[in-house]
Amino acid sequence: MPDEKRIAFVTGASRGIGRAIALRLAADGRHVVLASRSEGPLSEVKSQIESAGGSASVCAVDVSDRDALADAVSTTAKDHGRFDILVNNAGITRDNLLMRMSLDEWDAVISTNLTSAFVAMKAAARPMMKGKFGRIVNIASTSGLVGNAGQANYAAAKSGLVGMTRSVARELGGKGVTANVVAPGFINTDMTGDLPEDVMNSIQSMVQVGRLGEPEDIAAAVAYTTSDDAGFLTGQVITVDGGMTMC
Repeated sequence: MPDEKRIAFVTGASRGIGRAIALRLAADGRHVVLASRSEGPLSEVKSQIESAGGSASVCAVDVSDRDALADAVSTTAKDHGRFDILVNNAGITRDNLLMRMSLDEWDAVISTNLTSAFVAMKAAARPMMKGKFGRIVNIASTSGLVGNAGQANYAAAKSGLVGMTRSVARELGGKGVTANVVAPGFINTDMTGDLPEDVMNSIQSMVQVGRLGEPEDIAAAVAYTTSDDAGFLTGQVITVDGGMTMC
């Protein structure tokens, strides 16, 4: 018998923003399939969810392995009899200036940050349409909206997510499936923790609310866009950056 809970598949769920999203969706009553490369950290997140009374399972998969990712999504739908929510959060950086950036650095970021979202959405579309309900959220970045020196690959991937998401929103909207982008600004994670103090001070001065974001700030935006109440929200970019990039 199909599970009564909404089934949410979250990539990059072992730490940072992905972990916060998984915890929030589980707290909101979803069964969360935790996807990432390493099973150990995922098991820790699963234990935390279950200790709080939630429901989760672990899916160790490298999102840059296209066949493995597609199979993981399809297997999730088959095992649970439904597939309701997809959050494409997994991402990497390989920063370098344009003149120094290698094709390997370019390809790695595009594959992990952009192509994986395409693969997962393609695999999720049919079970979502069958269930007449779907919520797709792709985690982009303000770098994809305004660019960032040394991140041509990262900004291209995140900008690509925006166009791809809007195309999918047009294709699937009539089937009960929405697709949106959440674009974080500077969030207090391992990725920003390595920045020099002067850079951090400069960033913080540009943020209108006077602080860096927390992973839970992004999780809150994802919680709404994946909710039953968000059926009229699709093809949108929700920028969660403390006002840093507002025009």
